[in-house]
Amino acid sequence: MKIYENGEVTEYTFEDEKGRDTLRHSTSHIMAEAVKRLFPDVKLAIGPSIDTGFYYDFDAEPFSREDLDAIEAEMKKILKEGRRFTRFTLPRAEALKLMEDRGEPYKVELINDLPEDAEISFYQQGEDFVDLCAGPHLIDSRYIKHFKLISSSGAYWRGSEKNKMLQRIYGTAFATKEDLDAYLAHLENIKMRDHNRLGREMKLFTTVDVIGQGLPLFTPKGTKMIQLLQRWIEDLEDDEWGYVRTRTPFMAKSDLYKISGHWDHYQDGMFILNKNDEGKEVMALRPMTCPFQYHVYMNEQRSYRDLPYRMSETSTLFRNEDSGEMHGLTRVRQFTITEGHIILRPDQAEEELTRCVELANYVMTTLGLAGDVTYRLSKWDPENKAKYIGDEEYWNTTQDFLRNVMIKNNIKFTEADGEAAFYGPKIDIQAKNVYGKEDTMITIQLDCESAEKFGMYYINENGEKTLPYIIHRTSMGCYERTLAWLIEHYEGKFPTWLCPEQVRILPISDKFADYAADVAKKLKAAGIRATVDERSEKLGFKIREARMDRLPYWLIVGEKEAENGTVSVSSRFAGDEGGKTVSEFIDFILDEINTKRIRTEEKK
Repeated sequence: MKIYENGEVTEYTFEDEKGRDTLRHSTSHIMAEAVKRLFPDVKLAIGPSIDTGFYYDFDAEPFSREDLDAIEAEMKKILKEGRRFTRFTLPRAEALKLMEDRGEPYKVELINDLPEDAEISFYQQGEDFVDLCAGPHLIDSRYIKHFKLISSSGAYWRGSEKNKMLQRIYGTAFATKEDLDAYLAHLENIKMRDHNRLGREMKLFTTVDVIGQGLPLFTPKGTKMIQLLQRWIEDLEDDEWGYVRTRTPFMAKSDLYKISGHWDHYQDGMFILNKNDEGKEVMALRPMTCPFQYHVYMNEQRSYRDLPYRMSETSTLFRNEDSGEMHGLTRVRQFTITEGHIILRPDQAEEELTRCVELANYVMTTLGLAGDVTYRLSKWDPENKAKYIGDEEYWNTTQDFLRNVMIKNNIKFTEADGEAAFYGPKIDIQAKNVYGKEDTMITIQLDCESAEKFGMYYINENGEKTLPYIIHRTSMGCYERTLAWLIEHYEGKFPTWLCPEQVRILPISDKFADYAADVAKKLKAAGIRATVDERSEKLGFKIREARMDRLPYWLIVGEKEAENGTVSVSSRFAGDEGGKTVSEFIDFILDEINTKRIRTEEKK
């Protein structure tokens, strides 16, 4: 494909990043022209290419799927007519007049934000469509053949909730029909794995408008999964990793957050109570647990021999997320986290940070998720120092400390400015959802500032008061986000130990209901979550439903099984696994549950 850039025509292929991005960017302009044809009053914002295709933002009413189909049809008409992409430039005053005359306020705003000496370029296609654009574009539209408009959603102008909500249309384009079809099939697979759809279909959670956005309700099945995770993590931390458990309030006076710095640096993200009520204490729901646990530590005097002092808590937190940021279980306003804080001597920092990484790795490996993650050193933004506490030396020193810990532990990682907490840098363990969006799953932070603000100290070997370091860490992260991660990773086919229902017993007729109930009683007595399908349905129907419910095991019982005290075992892993006595099956499944073994489907 031929691209006009810097006064020259250059040949690229779709495999070249420049060629791919330019094809998609040019397609976004064809889409914008089609939108203006069908909806003349719509105002244009921006329309870049992205990794998966392109989008364009419009000041318009929400677009329906029918609207997108009509826009696609109009794009095909335009392409049949043919379009050349012709670049021209204008002085600032003329550029502003052109966009003002065409009634495009967002383009006017963009021009006003450009440097005084900027070259202001436009692209024209057809007789009437003109767009402010730096380019480059294809020389003409002959290369645009295989495209699809995917979806539409709201998007704030310039990404700020303080600005107007626009309507964003997402699309994609490829060089061949085969590649487009493969990508669309991939999207369908993603939709099937999306936790927001699959979790509701499996009846793990729901949301209700009258309760509010970002406040999920967990059904008995979803609650059981979180309960299993919580009990495992609490026992793991307390019994094997040396933590003491705390229980602290969900709210506090504003005084606490003023000491911690959250009042100055994080107030917009907090739910504040009584702020405008005269005579009442101003309170806030907690967005974190650290200052509460600091006061547990300070409840008595500590010696250097008491350190490290590791505190952990299953903490429910509240954060006032923007409505446009929330999605399913990955971004919510109330969530519960495996939060912990380690108070330690400076000489213990490297060992304790390494232990935190090892614990996180153990948890992810046990859940089968370790291969999904990447590591990031999240640093401060030296261009925006007002967001953070501490000086440049403090930040450089603490960042170097975390960097060296990951290097010594042979951890591959990237670095990102502006992603640190306001009080210190972080090791962030990142994972992508099915749509490719990256979220922080587990975080480990080094804090050398907060102890002084709270008056935390320990008595060193010379009898002197000494400020400790603090590590903020999670071992698994947020339960809600982890459940979303598990749903998408396993497509709802969870490891047996995590399944809300582990075994379903299927009597082949009503005559064997009593035996099925007896089997279920024995399984439950052994701690296995078992049910009986007592419905008067055909066995084939019951088996199909067990498969659709993604059960790990179902047991068929009839006359032979009742006479011999056996069960006929089937699983989603291997299909028919043959007959076993009830006690043999109990031993078999308990080994899988107790070892948290992840059994995979066998190839047929």
